[in-house]
Amino acid sequence: MPKLDNIFISHACDILADTNSGLSGSKIIEYCNSYAIDYDKVIPHSTNPFEAPNKRTALRENLMVFEAKEQFCIIKELCDLSCFSKNERVKELKENLYKRYGTYSDNKISETQLVQKTKHWLDNYPESLIQYENALSKYESGIFQRNTLDDMRLSFELLVKSLLNNNKSLENQIREIGSRLNNANASPELCNMIVKIITYYTDFQNHHIKHDDSVNEDEIEYIIELTSVVMKYLIKVIGGTLNDKT
Repeated sequence: MPKLDNIFISHACDILADTNSGLSGSKIIEYCNSYAIDYDKVIPHSTNPFEAPNKRTALRENLMVFEAKEQFCIIKELCDLSCFSKNERVKELKENLYKRYGTYSDNKISETQLVQKTKHWLDNYPESLIQYENALSKYESGIFQRNTLDDMRLSFELLVKSLLNNNKSLENQIREIGSRLNNANASPELCNMIVKIITYYTDFQNHHIKHDDSVNEDEIEYIIELTSVVMKYLIKVIGGTLNDKT
C-alpha cells in the first residue's frame, strides 16, 4: 500500500511541529515512540535531542517509516490533540487529510447496511439524499460536528416536506406525521413512538445547533442511525409508491 504523498506529509509536519504553535520536540518524540511501539516500527529519531536540523524534519522522517494507513491515523490523532482544538491551520489540515486520503479511515458509517439501505430509499428524494451524504462525509472526516447535525436534520426535514407536500419546518410537521401514520394503519403504539422520537429529535437538534454545543462522537453516530431508521420507515409507510423497495 503506497505511503501518503511526501509533499502532504511535509506540509502536515510544518503545521504540527510549527515553531510557535506546534508540538515541542519532546512531545514529538513521545508520540512517535508510542506509535513505533503500536505499529512495531523502528524510527530514526527516538530520543531528544534528536539528530535532525529541526523538529519538523524529525517528525517527517519518523512518519516516513510508517505505512499509509498508519501515517493517516497518526496525523489524524495528532490533529485531534487538545492543544490544537483552536488551531485553524490544524483543522484545515485534518479536513485536507480526509479529502485526499479518507479511504484509509476506519470510521466508515457510510458502509454500514443501515446507511446503504437508507440511501437506497432516498433515491427518489434527491434533495434529501444530497444533505444526507453531506452529513455522512462530514462525520467520517471527524470535523464540523455541528454541521453534521445540521445537514442530517436538513435531510430529514427535506424528506418530510416531500412526503407531506408542504414547506413547513420539521417541528411543525409532527402532528401531520402522526395523522398520516394513523391513516396508513400504523399501530397506535408505533405511531406514538415515532411522534415522540421526532419531538425529542427536534429538541436535541435545536439545542445543539442553535447554541453550538459540543456533542460527543457517540451521540452524533446515534443521531445518524436514528435519523436513518425513522426516514426509512416514513418513506415506506407514507411514501407508498416505494413499498416495493427492499
